[in-house]
Amino acid sequence: MASSSSSSSSLLSSPSSYAELKDAWHPSTTIVDTTASSYWFNWRVMICCIWMAIAMVITAFLIFKYEGFRRKQDGDGRNGGEKKEWSGNVYEDETWRPCLRNIHPAWLLAFRVVAFLVLLIMLIVIGVVDGPTIFFYYTQWTFALITLYFGLGSLLSLHGCYQYNKRVAGDRVDSIEAMSIGSERAISKGSDHTLQQIQYSNNPAGFWGYVFQIIFQMNAGAVLLTDCVFWFIIVPFLEIHDYSLNVLVISMHSLNAIFLLGDAALNSLSFPCFRIAYFFLWTIAYVFFQWTLHSLVHIWWPYPFLDLASHYAPLWYFSVAVMHLPCYGAFTLLVKLKHRLFQRWFPEYYQSPR
Repeated sequence: MASSSSSSSSLLSSPSSYAELKDAWHPSTTIVDTTASSYWFNWRVMICCIWMAIAMVITAFLIFKYEGFRRKQDGDGRNGGEKKEWSGNVYEDETWRPCLRNIHPAWLLAFRVVAFLVLLIMLIVIGVVDGPTIFFYYTQWTFALITLYFGLGSLLSLHGCYQYNKRVAGDRVDSIEAMSIGSERAISKGSDHTLQQIQYSNNPAGFWGYVFQIIFQMNAGAVLLTDCVFWFIIVPFLEIHDYSLNVLVISMHSLNAIFLLGDAALNSLSFPCFRIAYFFLWTIAYVFFQWTLHSLVHIWWPYPFLDLASHYAPLWYFSVAVMHLPCYGAFTLLVKLKHRLFQRWFPEYYQSPR
């Protein structure tokens, strides 16, 4: 988020002045020594730790209560091992199957491959232009996460296309056998049945399927959080101070949301609300990283509100935590809107999540 002035300045300036401009976009180092014990043992840090602990307890409760990989079967030995649907269940074909029957999975694969390559190239360029310290920022963490999402999604879609073609080939064999016995009804019913089988699989997703689903919902909140802060807070601030924006910075804070929304429009992934827990854990991990780094090295804070020397630090930390709710909620509403519109526009082809 705060990396925008860095990229724009470095790309528009001469190499000789790069060091000065880089120092300009780096926030000033806090006057208080963050490696001193007095910085960490005070009431401000204690309250922030309480906020973090509460968030971690709530997220742990949501995950252990609702996550699907813990509930693939219900009633083993009690209800005959019958499967029960849970909001957290993820099925194998949901990771690669488009939400419309008439769209071949290869189209979703192509979209994910293009998105992965574009984001990976941008991530490398950002690292080369601004240096490794640019990854101190939450924006670059999120950008790396969404790049990982499309990389893993490309592999899952590639595997899905293979499975899809295997099923189609098997269906053709069944149709030829049905024709050999002259049963037209069998062909018709078999085609309808196999089409349904192709579109739906009752096989639960494996480890990487759940990882992919979790990263998808983590990105949903994190991308909206970083882009909204950039476009509605940082950009007006930069304009006031006569900073200019370049194509790289603008693309970094727009293509991530465009690609994620495009994938959300095409894929068949569900979006249970309890996985906001992973969004919170992602931010908590970033905060712990910053705390650990500053306890060892006296350097600048990437965001002023993370500085625990301020008397308003507990209020800032609480406010940022609250901001997670509307960001995640907005993406949830977009997914619900997609389901409603696609059911209305494509009633014969739309496959709603189970």
